[in-house]
Amino acid sequence: MIWDSIKTISDYHTGLHERKFSVVEAITELYAYIEKRDTDVRAFLQLQKEEALAVARSIDNRIQAGESIGGLEGVPIAIKDNILVSGFPTTASSHILESYMASYDATVIQKLKKAGAILIGKTNLDEFAMGSSTETSAFETTKNPHDITKVPGGSSGGSAAAVGAHMALGALGSDTGGSIRQPAALCGVVGLKPTYGAVSRYGVISLASSLDQVGPFAHTVADVARIFQVIAGADAHDATSHAYDTSSLTHFDQSRARTRTIGVVDEYLHEQGMSHEVSVATQNALERFKNAGYTIKHISLPHVQYALSCYYIILPAEASSNLARYDGLRYASQTQNSKLKTQNLLQTYLDNRGKGFGDEVRRRVLLGTFVLSSGYYDAYYSKAQKVRRLIQDDFLKAFEDVDIIFAPTAPSTAFALGEKTQDPLAMYLEDIFTIPVNLAGLPAISIPVDQEYSKEHMPVGFQLIGKPWGEYDILNVGNDYETNLRN
Repeated sequence: MIWDSIKTISDYHTGLHERKFSVVEAITELYAYIEKRDTDVRAFLQLQKEEALAVARSIDNRIQAGESIGGLEGVPIAIKDNILVSGFPTTASSHILESYMASYDATVIQKLKKAGAILIGKTNLDEFAMGSSTETSAFETTKNPHDITKVPGGSSGGSAAAVGAHMALGALGSDTGGSIRQPAALCGVVGLKPTYGAVSRYGVISLASSLDQVGPFAHTVADVARIFQVIAGADAHDATSHAYDTSSLTHFDQSRARTRTIGVVDEYLHEQGMSHEVSVATQNALERFKNAGYTIKHISLPHVQYALSCYYIILPAEASSNLARYDGLRYASQTQNSKLKTQNLLQTYLDNRGKGFGDEVRRRVLLGTFVLSSGYYDAYYSKAQKVRRLIQDDFLKAFEDVDIIFAPTAPSTAFALGEKTQDPLAMYLEDIFTIPVNLAGLPAISIPVDQEYSKEHMPVGFQLIGKPWGEYDILNVGNDYETNLRN
């Protein structure tokens, strides 16, 4: 079997260059595996087999003609279903968009297509990316590929599970408060949340515009770097995006990595909600850095304790504004279409939005509308923005003494399906270690502590948090851990 010996993009390209298999053969076999494996995992909402094989044939023709292929050509990539792919449904896992067909490609999709990547399908997510377990999806409940009785994390759980189950070599997700890093940790893969503005958000369904960022999943740091290298950079369609020189991102240097000083956050070490398993595993990872000669320094982020409260004011406020456009009329078929002639417009809106949005989306829209309302804006939203600035300042001050910050990714390993769906606060606490990074706009990567997992030993991830535009440092140090320090 072709995929038995393929773990990385380099493995895949080596097989293509040595003519051990063709792209069509590899992609055909992969789809056969997906059709079997995904009956349990449920990572995909839709597959794009016909289009993927057409791209595969064109790449095979180029290889047969003796042409060289680029770093992502022929590589199967899964796409979170809040990212537009022209001619295909984009639902954000919500009934209100279940019949919406994308009319254009998101900028990240344009870049992947130009690089020759093969888009194999759209993955499941929490509805409108609101959730930490992929259980709020209107269509599927995605399972953890290491134990299908447990969650894959969220909101990009489908993308993480697709990579974790070896149904894709890479995937795209979005990270608003941890939605790439937390599922990466729970599924035992690598996930990168870039600096805010490093990747265009054009063509990505907005949740909270000041927090959202698109990033990649893969099995290795090197593969994540390769995908990020393609999707990063300025875009005229996104005023928040910036030019980015990514040319050196995949040139790792162990000697340079080990000159970096790693900061350990005192407030995180004493977080009461962290499980014993996560505490022990992340301490083991930190010990490996120490034993390799890295300088470890304890730091304080005094305002990080307010990050969760701050986030759950800012995010719902922005979400309520962004989701106002989804009235059930402009982007999807009307659930009440047959009644449009017999009722007033307000009732039509109420019916469509009421039936189109799930409970978690309604909860956050109501919270956001409340904190933005007259009399409460100053008491909540304005104050939260001031606290956000204090958190940003804490990070900037810490980075005067350290180059990278080490932290757990999630407070626990993957929890049981249904365990936290009735307790929103317990679910929100899953992102307690990831949210501060989004509030500060920093890059961060989640890396598995170990390589092998079983039902008794579920994956644990740790974060490396970088300075603004410091992706190279966290990728470089992460690659050193993955290739030289991890058991």
